[in-house]
Amino acid sequence: MARLVITRLLTLIPLMFVITSVVFFLIRLVPGDPARIIIGNQRVTEANLQNIRKQYRLDRPLLEQYGLWLRDLAHGDLGRSFRQRTNVNTLILERLPVTLKLAVFSFVLSLVISIPLGIVAAVKRNSWVDAGATTFSLLGASSPVYFTGILLILLFSYQLNWLPAIGMGEGGWSEVKHLFLPSLTLGLSLAAITTRITRSAMVESLTQDYIETARAKGLPGRTIIVKHAFRNALIPVITVAGLQFGFLLVGTVLVEHTFALGGLGSLLVNSVQARDYPVVQGTTVFIAGVFILINLGVDVLYAVVDP
Repeated sequence: MARLVITRLLTLIPLMFVITSVVFFLIRLVPGDPARIIIGNQRVTEANLQNIRKQYRLDRPLLEQYGLWLRDLAHGDLGRSFRQRTNVNTLILERLPVTLKLAVFSFVLSLVISIPLGIVAAVKRNSWVDAGATTFSLLGASSPVYFTGILLILLFSYQLNWLPAIGMGEGGWSEVKHLFLPSLTLGLSLAAITTRITRSAMVESLTQDYIETARAKGLPGRTIIVKHAFRNALIPVITVAGLQFGFLLVGTVLVEHTFALGGLGSLLVNSVQARDYPVVQGTTVFIAGVFILINLGVDVLYAVVDP
């Protein structure tokens, strides 16, 4: 186990180097002069523009800028925002709680919906329950999250007036109410995929010889399904669930925009539009690092679930 973790951690070094290189050079292909965007609509002389470029190292050769950024990154410094004049580390820490809460709520909702539905669909194969689960999976996987979000807003906010449509609330129950609709929007999309994976894995597991042996021994049906069949079907479910949670950290962009939440996704999109290089670079590298660590955690879970 320790060897696996150490090996995977060592692979992070070249992988993160590739990610930083791609992000650094791609963002600079976007048209527009960051110095003029920083100034905005104000009238400014060329000398002032040169001072701004010098202040933010934009006057230096591209490879030198890259080397300086790598040096700062190695010390944990993600740079300073051109537009907001704030450290990128601070901006990420301010927006991260919103994205994490949305990701965790969505992830939990998706598992609560998908795993029981997938198990029941497999146990009652070719029944109306199975047909319903298949239909739900197809609709959920093919519906864009912004479309699902708008439908939920129209139903629960404007028609029934049960839940707020936008914003984060002020903590406590108010925050939970504000997060429920965006979490349900993402959760339904994720649950559609996980339901199909759970059903397929359970169908395969239920046809194995050890299940017939367990039945021959007279074990209760619930024990056979939960302890034997589901445990052996967990590997593909864990794989998909782990990747989905990593995706949630960046895949919340459209949902955050639809519900005006203001998390990491919104920060990233606004920074790309503003040519705010340090924020785009820092946020992308942070998200990529978290995604890779989540994949490492999934690999460790394999050994726990199936020694």
